[in-house]
Amino acid sequence: MKVGVFIGRVPPAAGGGFTFADDIVQALSRVESKHSIILFGDLTEDQRKKLTAKEIQVVSPWRYIRKIILSRFMRNKSNFAANLPILRDGLKVVDWFQRSVCDLGIELMWFVTPFFIEVEVPFILTIWDMQHRLQPWFPEVSRGGEWHRREKFYSTAIRRASAVVVGTEAGKAEIVNFYGIPPERLRLIPHPTPGFALCAPRENTEEVLTRYRIPPGYLFYPAQFWPHKNHVGLLLALGLLREKHGLKLPVVFVGSDTGNMKYVRQTAENLGLSSQVHFLGFVPREDMIGLYRNALALTYVTFFGPENLPPLEAFALGCPVIASNVPGAQEQLGDAALLVDPKNEGDIAKGIKRLYEDSALRQNLIDRGLKRAAKWNGEDWLKSVFTVLDEFQAIRRCWST
Repeated sequence: MKVGVFIGRVPPAAGGGFTFADDIVQALSRVESKHSIILFGDLTEDQRKKLTAKEIQVVSPWRYIRKIILSRFMRNKSNFAANLPILRDGLKVVDWFQRSVCDLGIELMWFVTPFFIEVEVPFILTIWDMQHRLQPWFPEVSRGGEWHRREKFYSTAIRRASAVVVGTEAGKAEIVNFYGIPPERLRLIPHPTPGFALCAPRENTEEVLTRYRIPPGYLFYPAQFWPHKNHVGLLLALGLLREKHGLKLPVVFVGSDTGNMKYVRQTAENLGLSSQVHFLGFVPREDMIGLYRNALALTYVTFFGPENLPPLEAFALGCPVIASNVPGAQEQLGDAALLVDPKNEGDIAKGIKRLYEDSALRQNLIDRGLKRAAKWNGEDWLKSVFTVLDEFQAIRRCWST
């Protein structure tokens, strides 16, 4: 079966989305499949070489659309008026992508990340969350027409999908509840532990603290500055620890500014915490390794679930995890994380204090995290998706391309 795999363009600044997509590209270069794979994505030269060696064709979406426009324009180059509708059509993403799927003879599309371009062949979706339905009050899933864009995408794509890949039973139940999808069309495949964390070098990484001027014993929170990431809740917890227990713990925030960083900075200043808070912005992956390994704990206090990648990264890098007790968290993290209520800064503070004072608990979480991280990687995840492809082949063979 000829399978199109859509990765698209996911820049490093996208955070978890980039990590996930990169892991799947790397796994594609290592895992054998009986299917013919064509990957749509803007990849690095190194990624392209690895996939080419596996006889996987790589199509850059933007190069392909230019090719389509140019070829169709040249057919009628003497008649500019006749070319105007061709150019308009060619510039529509749906049009060029559908044409490319048809031209390449693709029999099944798989969208690796939660993204969908309408196609007329069967397709598989990967869905991470339903937060626009569960928590529509957050501006990042509601403002500027975002709620309606998400709803249009999910209500159309999920209902038409041949299969939907989800990471937890909690996420599966949400999709069934909101969109009435038969449960048998949903395939449970948990998020893999990011490869960069599993394969990170073991040498001393303390120099990263000197370079960024970070004191030891810090709390670490790698997350883009969206409101749902709850940086403010963590700052309020730090204020409580200082006022009630005399604990003045530093915190390191890493992540791109998506519009909320100014507010978080102002909150830290208003609480008198500016000297404790370190804003590093976006940092390269090699620095993330050192920041995880030298942290007192990861404090991932997001409001969104049901799965998140940073706790898995922390597990693999020997960093104890404090995470939000959102639906799906217990299922994903098991007993390897200390779960807290993200709405309650007192509960967040209690979890931090407990981990700070109890070295045995901290070591237990590290040991459990390492074991949990080793159980499931990108190759395991991809093999499970290939099983879905294998099963669908018996259906797809019933009609021609």
